[in-house]
Order: sequence, then structure tokens, then C-alpha cells
Amino acid sequence: MQCNIDQRGRTLRIVVGAIFESAGLTLGVLWFLGILPDWTVWPAIGCWAGGTFAIVEGAIGWCALRSLGVKTPI
Repeated sequence: MQCNIDQRGRTLRIVVGAIFESAGLTLGVLWFLGILPDWTVWPAIGCWAGGTFAIVEGAIGWCALRSLGVKTPI
């Protein structure tokens, strides 16, 4: 896993990851408190996991899509 994104891409992935992780945690807490229905635990887990993965991508400077050959704009 070699660095394949620049500083702008790293920053963007960390910010987007933090947003998704926050959304996932918020959904999880609302589900735990019984405010949201039972099925919302799965989107909460997905948002949290995706956000964590994006933060790790930004931290190490690696993009999974770019490593597969997809041209990303940033």
C-alpha cells in the first residue's frame, strides 16, 4: 500500500470519514435509546465502518479506488 493521493485527497478523506463516522455514531445512539426503529442499526454500522475506513485511507495516504485503477478527481 503505497501513497497514491496528495495532501488535498488525504484531507478530504479524513473530513468525509469523520462526517460519516459521526452520522453512524449518532444513528447508533438514537437506535440504542429506542428513538429509531430496529432496522436502523445496520445503516449505523455501515456509516461507522465506512467512515473509519475513509479516515484510515486519509491517514496513510492510500485510496482503495485508485489502487484498482479508478481515476478520482481529487
